[in-house]
Formats: sequence, structure tokens, C-alpha cells
Amino acid sequence: MNRRLLALLGLGVVLVLTGCLGGSGPSDAQLSEDATYDWNTTANGTIQLGGDSYTAVYEVANTSALNLYQRDMFNNREPLPIRALQFRYPNGTVANASAFDVSRNAERIRLELPDRTGKVAYTVEQNGKAVRTATFVDDSYEVVLPPKTDVGVPILSNVAPGGYETETIDGRVHITWDDVDSDQLVVEYYLERDLWLFGGLFALLVIIGLGGGLYYWLQIRSLQNRREEVGLDVEDEDDDLGDRGPPPGMGR
Repeated sequence: MNRRLLALLGLGVVLVLTGCLGGSGPSDAQLSEDATYDWNTTANGTIQLGGDSYTAVYEVANTSALNLYQRDMFNNREPLPIRALQFRYPNGTVANASAFDVSRNAERIRLELPDRTGKVAYTVEQNGKAVRTATFVDDSYEVVLPPKTDVGVPILSNVAPGGYETETIDGRVHITWDDVDSDQLVVEYYLERDLWLFGGLFALLVIIGLGGGLYYWLQIRSLQNRREEVGLDVEDEDDDLGDRGPPPGMGR
């Protein structure tokens, strides 16, 4: 009996770890939340980072549905926790989540679109100075960083895939790709003040390193001078048995 119970408990743990018992995704109330989106986008996928959340606007054409998901720590798929779902028709009319037919399972949230052509927008909670998202549409992408942030220093930031360009518009860095062929997009950025802190720390480490090197060099020089003072390093240029002759008692 105990063995069966332990086996069942072990199976439950395995199922949880593999995502078989994953979450059901966002609720209807979360999907119906209100939000304001910038629909004047030119890329097929546009993501604007805000620090604690980001917005995504995707242009769809001849598409009836989108499957939205993210990867957990075990690289399993789970529903993307979207909020404030909206759709913009080609004529400019904007509809909320009630216009979608939404279904969920342990791996994804599926959106049946109200029209095959238009734009889909939603909001996602953002953790830290990074965003990782699957590429749900093809071709061009644009990521807009929060104000006073950048990705110019590789040690402090990471952008993938490559082949992107950056441009600062109205104080915000825009990262653009003409054609993304990767299944995932990653942007890790830093605050501009972090760059100054990093530079100051680097300069301090250099100063400490130079100071330590100088200290040990002076210590070595001091030790050499002391050895010379007691005659330990004095070399006798005439120290040659051929010049002095044999030792006493060993005459020729």
C-alpha cells in the first residue's frame, strides 16, 4: 500500500515537472482588462517594453488563429499569461476580448481571431530588464526599450537573433529586424546609469590592481636592497680558483 502511494506521489511530481498539469492560462477577466495600444506600427510584430510589463501588437493576414505560449524553466510550453486582449479591424474599429474565441490547455492559449486580417494586441507582465518571447508571426519585428535604457554594451546586454539595427527615437532605443527566422526573440537591456556604475567599478578595480602591483614591486625592491646591504647578493668578479691558486695545503 505504501509503495503504491509513493508511486502515485512520484508520478504526480513528474507530471507537474513536465508541464502535464500546467496552468490553465489567463482568466476571462484578465483578458477583458482595459489598455491603450499604439496601433500605428509598421513591423509585423511590435513589442514595447515598459519595465514591469510589455505590450505586443501583431499584424495578421490570412490567419484565422494564434497559439500563444512561453517556455518554463524545463523548456516546456505553457500558456502565455496575456492580459487586455484586443483586435483592430482594417477599418480601424477596435474590439476587446469578447470578439475572440479563446481556448486553453496546459501548453498554450489559442485565439480564434474575429477576422483573418487585422492587428492583435495584448499585455504581458515583465520580470526584470529582459524579455523572451516566441515569434508568433513571420518577417519584420521591432522592440522599443524603456526610456533611459540601452543595449550598446555586450557585457551588460544581449539581443538575439542577430542581424538587427538600433535607432534612438524620442529618447527610446528601437531595435528592428527586417526578417526574423528564429523561433524566439530575446532582448536583455540595461539602465544608462548601470553603465556609469559599471564603468566606475571597472576603473576602481584597475586602480586597486595598479596599486597592488606597485606595492608588491616596492616590497621586492626593498628586499633586494636589504640583501645587497648584508652582502648576500655581492658577487666577487675575481672568485676564480685559477687566479687564486689551489687551496692551502694543495700546492703545485
